[in-house]
Amino acid sequence: MGVVIGIDVGGSTTKIVGFDENQNLIAPICVTANDPITSIYGAFGKFTASNNLGLRDIKKVMITGVGSSAITKPIYDLDCASTPEFRSIGLGGLYLSKFDDAIIVSMGTGTALVHAVKGNDPIYLGGTGVGGGTLMGLSKTMLGLDTIKHIDDIAKSGNLANVDLKVSDLSKKNAGLSGELTAANFGRVSDIASKNDIALGLVNMVFETVGMMSIFAARQYGIKDIVLTGNLTSMSQANDVVEMFNKCFDVNMIIPEMAQFSTVIGAAISYFQ
Repeated sequence: MGVVIGIDVGGSTTKIVGFDENQNLIAPICVTANDPITSIYGAFGKFTASNNLGLRDIKKVMITGVGSSAITKPIYDLDCASTPEFRSIGLGGLYLSKFDDAIIVSMGTGTALVHAVKGNDPIYLGGTGVGGGTLMGLSKTMLGLDTIKHIDDIAKSGNLANVDLKVSDLSKKNAGLSGELTAANFGRVSDIASKNDIALGLVNMVFETVGMMSIFAARQYGIKDIVLTGNLTSMSQANDVVEMFNKCFDVNMIIPEMAQFSTVIGAAISYFQ
């Protein structure tokens, strides 16, 4: 059996990964272009060239993502098939985390939540419009920043005390809640709040909103394992929020290695399922 390739097609960004005949992972790559077709073929060409793969070495191409509808004919006449994005999210999250039963959270432009159990089809639970698109839009409007990297860079030196209202700011007793928890995002914006403070406040608001939704979903199914995936998980502040949630809510929220490639890995894995 040859190589199975997974492709996750976004609006202009395409991720691609492969598994060899022994089901060993071939390192994923990401390519950005002005349109999905250019992005797809650019990613495919770069991936095959980097791994010395010819067309005859490829057994199957599994395609997922919001931009997958742009593919109207087989790529280079290869055997191609589509796989639902939510299924890819679930399978990829379980593969990277090694969990058997978990809530898988895909943090992209918006956020999708999936309940995945090993051996079963993942179940889409819903989601929220709060995600990377929210962060980008608000940052561009409020700060004049329009790239995740720039937001990430200036947020590193931000101070949430100049932006957010914490539980500890309201009461010393805290009613059994941790004083570290946010009572109101942007509920304490100071007139001395810097651009860095506001950037960190925006990042924190997005991650806390997504984090709490994932905790509610996990409680519904009586589980503690939560896997965060998607491009936003690469931000510097992500691990701080995860650590806070694990401490305050007794969950096991993780960001696995290669979390930003989880969905494309799941697309490839779906072939073997």
